[in-house]
Amino acid sequence: MTKNLEPRDPSVPSTDPQITLRGPAELADALPYMVGFHPTDSLVMVAVHGEGGRFGGRLRVGIPPEPEEWEDIARQVADCLVRGSERRAGKPDGIVLYLCQDPRGDEGGQRVMTRLRPLAQRVRIACGALDVPVLEALCISDGRYWSYCCPDARCCPAEGTVLAPPGTSVMAAAATYAGLHVRGTLKDIERRLSPLRGPAAQAQEQALDRAAVSLVPRILDGATKEEVGAETLALARQLMHRLTLAPPAEGGPRADDWDDALLGHDEAASLILGLQDREIRDVAAEWMEGEEAAPALRLWRALARRCVGVYGEHAAAPLTLAGWVSWSTGDEPTARVALTLALQADSSYRFAQLLHHACNEGIDPEGLRHCLREERRRREPRRRRITTRPANRRPRTTRNRTRRTTGSEQ
Repeated sequence: MTKNLEPRDPSVPSTDPQITLRGPAELADALPYMVGFHPTDSLVMVAVHGEGGRFGGRLRVGIPPEPEEWEDIARQVADCLVRGSERRAGKPDGIVLYLCQDPRGDEGGQRVMTRLRPLAQRVRIACGALDVPVLEALCISDGRYWSYCCPDARCCPAEGTVLAPPGTSVMAAAATYAGLHVRGTLKDIERRLSPLRGPAAQAQEQALDRAAVSLVPRILDGATKEEVGAETLALARQLMHRLTLAPPAEGGPRADDWDDALLGHDEAASLILGLQDREIRDVAAEWMEGEEAAPALRLWRALARRCVGVYGEHAAAPLTLAGWVSWSTGDEPTARVALTLALQADSSYRFAQLLHHACNEGIDPEGLRHCLREERRRREPRRRRITTRPANRRPRTTRNRTRRTTGSEQ
C-alpha cells in the first residue's frame, strides 16, 4: 500500500516521493503522520484509492462511551467518508480503520481491543453496505496494536505487537524528509484550548461577571457598537504587542502558563465579551498571517482557556479564531481540533461551521485570506480619517441615536 507524503486528490497524478507500507505494523506506525497527531479515544478512517492503494480522505471522531451508540455512529462515519470521497476524488476502493483508546482503570490494552471489537465489526458492516470493504482494522492501545482482520498469529499475536519507538521507522524518516510533523497527542492539543481550573478559573469568572455588568450600562448611556468595537480591537492589539515582546522560552503547556501570566483577568474578560460581536471578530480574523499570526494565535488560545464556568459557550469565538489562524498558517490538524471544540461550545456558531467544513473538504484557505486582506484595505482610509479628526472637533451627540447592544452574532 502506497502512502503519499502530501494528501492529494487521488485522480491527479502525483510526483511526490512515495513510501510503501506493508502490513499492520507499518499502517499502525503511519497513523500519526496521516492525521498530524497521536489520536486518543478516537475512531479514525482513511479512504484508499486505486490499485496502488493511495490514501485519500480521512475522518476522525471520538469513540462513543456507550455501546448502544456504536451502530448509529458506524453508519454515520461510513456514509460521511464514502460520500465525501465521492464528491472529491471518486468512490474509495477500500478503507483502513483505526480504533485508538487508552486502557481504563486496571484493564490492559488487550482488554480494550476485545471491548472495542463489536465497534470495529459494526463499522466493517456499514462500509460493506456501501460496497466499500475495510481492508484493515487496527486497535491501538497501551503502546501496542492488534489487527481485527489478520488471522495469522505469527504477525498479529493475541497479546498484541509493540509499536515501533517514535522516530525510528521508515515512515518517520520519510515524514521528516517531507517536513511533516506530529504535534503530540490529541489530548495535548485539546489541553492547550481547554478552560482553566481551580482558583484561576474562579477569578476569571468573577472578572467576566464584572465585565458583563459594566458593558450594558455603557451601551445604554450612549456608547455605540462601533466605539465598543474600537476599544476591544485596540486592547487586542495591545495584548498581541505584549505577547510579541515576551516570547515563551519553550512550547507546550509551559508556554501557555507563560501567556496566561501575561494577561490580566479583566483584560481577558473585556476581550472575550467584545469578540462575541460578529463584526469585531471578523476584523480580528484578519490577523492570520505574517508577523501578526503567532501572537494572535497565542492570544486566541489564552482567551479560549479563560472561557470558564457559565461562560463556556463564549469560547466559540476565540476557538474559531485559533482554528482559523492555525489553518491559515498550515497547521490543519490543530485547526480541525480547535474548530471541533468551537462547535462543541456552540454547535450553531456559523463561522466555525463554515471553516470546519472548508478545512475538512481540503479547500485552499487563500481564498478567505484574500477576502480579508481586501476588506482590511477598504477599511484603512476610514481609519485614517477617524485618526486625523481635529482635536477641537466635538463628536456628534448620541442622545437621539438608536440604541444598540452587542449581540452574539455569528
